[in-house]
Amino acid sequence: MPDIVAKAIDDWLSTGKRPLVLGICGAQGSGKSTLAGQLEKSLSRKGLKVAVLSLDDLYLGTQERCRLAQAIHPLFVTRGVPGTHDVSLGLEVIDDLRAGKTVALPRFDKASDEPVPGELWPVVEGGVDMVLFEGWCVGATPEDRNELTEPVNKLEAEEDTEGRWREAVNDFLSGSYQALFNRIDRLILLAAPGFEVVHEWRVEQERDLASRLAEEGRDPGAVMGEAEIARFISHYERITRSILKSMPSSADLVVKLDKARGIKG
Repeated sequence: MPDIVAKAIDDWLSTGKRPLVLGICGAQGSGKSTLAGQLEKSLSRKGLKVAVLSLDDLYLGTQERCRLAQAIHPLFVTRGVPGTHDVSLGLEVIDDLRAGKTVALPRFDKASDEPVPGELWPVVEGGVDMVLFEGWCVGATPEDRNELTEPVNKLEAEEDTEGRWREAVNDFLSGSYQALFNRIDRLILLAAPGFEVVHEWRVEQERDLASRLAEEGRDPGAVMGEAEIARFISHYERITRSILKSMPSSADLVVKLDKARGIKG
């Protein structure tokens, strides 16, 4: 865990607030889950109780996303953007943790593209000291509607010609997602050097997923190839670019990364 992050967390915890809800934002493959795992281990060694929640674990299942696709826009069938998460579940989990209750933490299986059955969710006993809430758009704010006019990539230009999908995504982000993100006490941004590096980072994630599935004896057929990854991350491009532009001025700590995910500053 970077020393600058450890020092910042020590300072934030010194205020005495329990639990402290720490948001960790970063582009796909930037190391959010790795950092959350390191923090959990480090804080546990200090005798602190930590709960880890990922925005990814709040994804809606395929049936719910298909209903969104039929009602609003076909692009909602793909998980990722605001609108494809169970925000009410996230609010319930974080509020229960803040209230000192024992909580089952949601989990999502990306290989099957479905939520893990509730009876398999890990349970955290009440009275946690810190909640680590990580996700690719955690803490993001909506864009001005005027900025939605021009498409940012081929996906938007060819499959969202009227802008209905990106407007709906922005509306979701403006609404319940802000209520969820307002639960965050402190926010860390793992800032990629640009959106251009995300493709290779996402390729590495898929390779890791394939290896893990093979070790578990599961079918790696759901793992995406490079062309599929390129299209997949196009769904994330607009908000990722907006985060890299606007969030450095509002995050409590910005960790600048290079292409190899090393820390530049």
